[in-house]
Amino acid sequence: MINDNVGEDFLSNLKFDHKGLIPAVIQDVSTGKVLMLAYMNQEALQRTLKTKRTWFYSRSRQKLWNKGETSGNYQEVVQISYDCDADALLIKVKQHGPACHTGKYSCFHNIALERGDSKEIGTKENIVEELYKVIQGRFKERPEGSYTTYLFNEGQDKILKKIGEEAAEIIIGSKNHSREEVIYEMGDLLYHSLVLLVYHDIKPYEILNELAKRRLKGNK
Repeated sequence: MINDNVGEDFLSNLKFDHKGLIPAVIQDVSTGKVLMLAYMNQEALQRTLKTKRTWFYSRSRQKLWNKGETSGNYQEVVQISYDCDADALLIKVKQHGPACHTGKYSCFHNIALERGDSKEIGTKENIVEELYKVIQGRFKERPEGSYTTYLFNEGQDKILKKIGEEAAEIIIGSKNHSREEVIYEMGDLLYHSLVLLVYHDIKPYEILNELAKRRLKGNK
C-alpha cells in the first residue's frame, strides 16, 4: 500500500538521468502482467504520489501527461518501489480499461521471440481474455450454428440456468472425489460465466480488480 507520508527522503534516494528522468515499469497488481514502460520526472512522480494515479513525462512532447486523461483508462496506484540501483521504478496499479493506446490489455503484445513451450504457456495465460473476446464476437455477430449464439438468443434466463446446472455438476464431481470431473465442469462454469459477463458488458479485469481490492483490504 502507498504510504501517504512519503516525503522528500524517497525522492532524494532516486537517481534521475541527465535529463531528469527515471523509467517506470507499470504492473497490474491483479494479474502480475507488465502493462507499460514510461518515464517520470520529479514533478510527474510527485503528482503520482499526490493523486494516487499515474503521471508521466512525454519525451516526444516534452510535457507531463496523466494516464487515462483522454481515454478514461486510468491507473490507480497501489504500490511504488525502486530497484537496488535506485534508477528505475516499479509501480503496481489497478488498471481501469486497457493500458495500451491500441486497445490491447498491455503495451507488450508484440512477440519477438518464443522458445520451447513459451507459446503454449502464453496462450494458457491469456485464454480467459481470448475466450471473452470470442464470446463478445458471438454476441455482436450472432453466427448461425454457434452454441454461444444460441445462449444469447435465448436470453438471460437460459444463461443463468446453465450456470446453475454447471455449478451443480461441480458439486457432484467434488462429492465423487473426481478431480477430472471437477476440472471439466469448472471449465464449463467458467465459460458460461464469461457469457454472462458479456451479457452485462462486464470485463474480466473488473472481476480481478474486485478480488484485488478485497485482498488489499485483508478480507481474504
